[in-house]
Amino acid sequence: MMKIAIQGVHGCFHEQAARLFYGKEIDVCECLSFEELFTALDRGEAKGAIMAIENTVAGGLLPNYSLLHKHARKVKGEVFLRIQQNLMALPGQSLAEITEVHSHYMAIAQTREFFKQYPHIRLVESEDTAKSAADIAAHGLKRVGAIASELAAELFGLEILQASIETHKQNFTRFLILDDSMVVPENEIDKASICFTLPHKTGRLSQVLSIFAFYDLNLTKIQSLPIPGKEWQYFFYVDLKFESYAHYREAMNAVRPLVEELTVMGEYKSFC
Repeated sequence: MMKIAIQGVHGCFHEQAARLFYGKEIDVCECLSFEELFTALDRGEAKGAIMAIENTVAGGLLPNYSLLHKHARKVKGEVFLRIQQNLMALPGQSLAEITEVHSHYMAIAQTREFFKQYPHIRLVESEDTAKSAADIAAHGLKRVGAIASELAAELFGLEILQASIETHKQNFTRFLILDDSMVVPENEIDKASICFTLPHKTGRLSQVLSIFAFYDLNLTKIQSLPIPGKEWQYFFYVDLKFESYAHYREAMNAVRPLVEELTVMGEYKSFC
């Protein structure tokens, strides 16, 4: 089975997203941090990796843009996963019996409205959603629940007491696929992720964006981050969607003279 590096432990949302992209027949390489994803790739411990880059509720994961630029790994695909938080516990227990619920701080933040109905339940922050579920199963913890994915409940033999308890139901995370073994045929490429810097000249960003519009490129994301060591200078990370790969290449050629640095971080087939 193909080894895929994920941030988190077995049963986490990263694994769920990896299965959505690659299929269920994968072996996961657990990484405690996003930096470790790239280390696992560099050491050959994993053939591919999947990394969250933005969320419809929380916004962009800014440090991950910097990691992409630093490690120069090409993006080969993307996948969108609806983040559905579920309350689970050992089988045979009712919600009324649960006195304590463990999960990652973000999962707790996303479900706090639900728990207002159950003031007797104490919410405890942990390092990972799936690990919270795994610990309950491993130690046989009764009267203790976890907030985690449906996959975690399945893997660790827990019973879902209440499904989809997140406050915002339209909560999606976008994940990027980093996989040097993948070759995306040119006729399938309809999206690109690029990074560029600009000189301090009036209207330069506007000129670049005008070129994208002229060549019918849909700018689906723009994110600016400071350049370390350079005052008031920024990297611009941009996602472009297009129907014509030829128009995209023409736009890149037109943009290059206007920017100081242009890096194509990936050309791939969009998920939707």
